[in-house]
Amino acid sequence: MGGSHSRSRPRTGPFRHCSGSKRASAERILAVARALGHDRFALIGHDRGSYVASRLAFDHPGAVDRVVLMDSIPIVEHLDRITPEFATQWWHWFFFAQPHTPERVILADPDAWYHGDPERMGTENHDEWRRAMRNPRVVRAMLEDYRAGLTIDRRDEEADRAAGRKMTQPLLVLGSLRDDLEQLFGDPREIWRNWAVDVRGHRIDSGHHMAEDAPGELTDALVEFLAREPGSA
Repeated sequence: MGGSHSRSRPRTGPFRHCSGSKRASAERILAVARALGHDRFALIGHDRGSYVASRLAFDHPGAVDRVVLMDSIPIVEHLDRITPEFATQWWHWFFFAQPHTPERVILADPDAWYHGDPERMGTENHDEWRRAMRNPRVVRAMLEDYRAGLTIDRRDEEADRAAGRKMTQPLLVLGSLRDDLEQLFGDPREIWRNWAVDVRGHRIDSGHHMAEDAPGELTDALVEFLAREPGSA
């Protein structure tokens, strides 16, 4: 077997979207960390990144010292709690999971689809971002993350839950006061207590992008948590 034609075919069945899965991303992060000489490290994940961070913590507990998850609950917890409000406000999850159509819609007019503020982002960052959102490979990779979320990632989380696996590392859960996650699902800390043995956390006075909205408060929370001695309350 081989040749460019066979390699370019999209995977089907249980392996569909596996290259965009959180497990695949976690393995890449682990490889980079080890290449840099870090055998054990802390993880911080926000939104989509939190799914990668939690997957790495589940799969490689010996490599992960502690975890911070921001504005996040597990994917299956979202799907178990689907309501008309969630489906309406988070419609992009289900649109991005469709084959082919999202690429055509987004790439037809990226500026109409995405909205960025060059003053807030900085001109150089904004220019790089605009170039990226015109790259079909970048757009496809973003969509594959969502497609994997509703397929292979969901199944991986269901397998963890069925087996009773939990994160053993200290877990800090930070939520935004001015985002809709808690409004839709309740306190994310309580949900994560079904997935981890040591959960703590609090709310940050910010919108969804807490690193931009409340950098000082977020930094204080991260430094305090990451500087704690292992085993301290």
